[in-house]
Amino acid sequence: MASASSAPGEIRVASPAGRWVVLTTVLGSGMAMLDSTVINVALPRIGEDLGTDMAALQWTANAYMLTLAGLILLGGALGDRYGRRRVFLVGVVWFAAASLLCGIAPNAGVLIAARALQGVGGALLTPGSLALIQAGFHPDDRARAVGLWSGFG
Repeated sequence: MASASSAPGEIRVASPAGRWVVLTTVLGSGMAMLDSTVINVALPRIGEDLGTDMAALQWTANAYMLTLAGLILLGGALGDRYGRRRVFLVGVVWFAAASLLCGIAPNAGVLIAARALQGVGGALLTPGSLALIQAGFHPDDRARAVGLWSGFG
């Protein structure tokens, strides 16, 4: 049975470690992807609560997508250099902290800045989620693990 400390490429999907890797990577990348779309549903209410105009609401959505798209390659490169797991975990914590900041934002300016920070966190965790699967699973299980990741994601 494979453990979390198994050699690279030795984790099996059916093992407890394999299930945990798939679950955590799906949750991490899923929260980053969900956040890019769910904001559109909430924008009218956000506008009412913060008393802001359409331009600020557009930046609320765009700040996240711009930083995510602009930094996702950097997130992958940092994962290659400093460790996929480490960068993935930093991205999850960063994303969660920025989400908290979004939730307590007193005005549109703080919300836009927090959304940009969320995008940075998403750019750190998203490429690492698939890279962890690609590097960690046994070659015989890799396709199944990627299929689970993409299906559940």
